[in-house]
Amino acid sequence: MLVNISYNDKSLFERINNEVGKPFNLWERLKMNGTGSPKLFITSSSLQIRNLLTLDNNINTCNIEIRPKGIIIRFRSLLETYALIIPYYKLSLYKGRAQEYSIHRDHYHIKVAAKTKETHEFMRKILDKKSNLSSHFLDDYN
Repeated sequence: MLVNISYNDKSLFERINNEVGKPFNLWERLKMNGTGSPKLFITSSSLQIRNLLTLDNNINTCNIEIRPKGIIIRFRSLLETYALIIPYYKLSLYKGRAQEYSIHRDHYHIKVAAKTKETHEFMRKILDKKSNLSSHFLDDYN
């Protein structure tokens, strides 16, 4: 779900919280060593996102927030803030080249450059969180 989150819309924030969960509290964020990514540079994206990013001449960057049931990728275009909401069950995270990650949800995708150690560690944190959540579902069937 690609949405404009520039304005304070309670029904939209409620939909986002239903999709990926409420933000972690302070204690949980400290235990996880943070839930936000460093600044990530977008190298490629799907058509809908690319159309938004080409509206201005700024460097295309984004950040990722980890939530209990998914992630939120935020980026800016002109004076608006957009979010790509991805629950873990729809998240596909690939490491294509050595310095690039590809994040997919349905027909949306964003490729980000990973030139620092912190970026690789953050992507590992996302994969660990996704695998921990999916293992709970597997245990429910036994």
